[in-house]
Amino acid sequence: MANDYATDALVTADWVEEHLDAFQDGDSDHRLVEVDVDTEAYDEAHAPGAIGFNWETQLQDQTTRDILTKEDFEDLLGSHGISEDDTVVLYGDNANWFAAYAYWQFKYYGHENVYLLDGGREYWLENDYPTTDEVPEFSETEYDAAGPRETIRAYRDDVEKAIERGVPLVDVRSPEEYSGEVLAPPGLQETAQRGGHIPGAKNISWAAVTDDDGTFKSRDELEELYAEEGITGTETTVAYCRIGERSSVAWFALHELLGYEDTVNYDGSWTEWGNLVSAPIEKGN
Repeated sequence: MANDYATDALVTADWVEEHLDAFQDGDSDHRLVEVDVDTEAYDEAHAPGAIGFNWETQLQDQTTRDILTKEDFEDLLGSHGISEDDTVVLYGDNANWFAAYAYWQFKYYGHENVYLLDGGREYWLENDYPTTDEVPEFSETEYDAAGPRETIRAYRDDVEKAIERGVPLVDVRSPEEYSGEVLAPPGLQETAQRGGHIPGAKNISWAAVTDDDGTFKSRDELEELYAEEGITGTETTVAYCRIGERSSVAWFALHELLGYEDTVNYDGSWTEWGNLVSAPIEKGN
């Protein structure tokens, strides 16, 4: 197991390349999925056999600003030839921001054999792994979701209780977002009325868990990173960001790579908290 992680949730680009025949075979039980905020990059080039998911329109409920319902999740995967027993590898842009969110949603709905491609789309392209612009077509199948697994998800009331109990909160946004100086990363939509962070939250950027090439740091490095802020996996830890995608990267590092099983993702994140009437916030670093 690479870097002695707690689980084998990561696969390497070399492993994916070795299994490209299976990912392109409609009769196999292997599926490769690229998840981006939109599909423009996917349309230009992607790994052979990869299905393209648009995070904004396909992995979000378009009326409730929520994750997909169980029925919609089943319909999406089944319509792309994915069954609940398949081995699914996810990867995407921005060092797997949206792929990690999809991974978390797969786990929320009980999919066991799901993995993240270490390094994501950029690593695949920059290291000259095979690409194509051909969109694969797989026969529709039935998908029967086992979840939801609420143990990996946090809601507004869970965050309120976390503040009261002093449960560790990890804000994975940039220092400027955390302090309240800005409401969103440059070029991205401002989705909250107020800037700042949830009281008591530690600012450990999502980017701190990966190396320059987008691959995850070693288990020892991750343990040290979080331990410096008093997070050791001995109690519930809540991760959040702006819209839940960057916090999914932190959740993946804590829950899957370090094995801190009581880590939860607050996917409502600052878009919800920063817009709540009377919800407490703090500003500054």
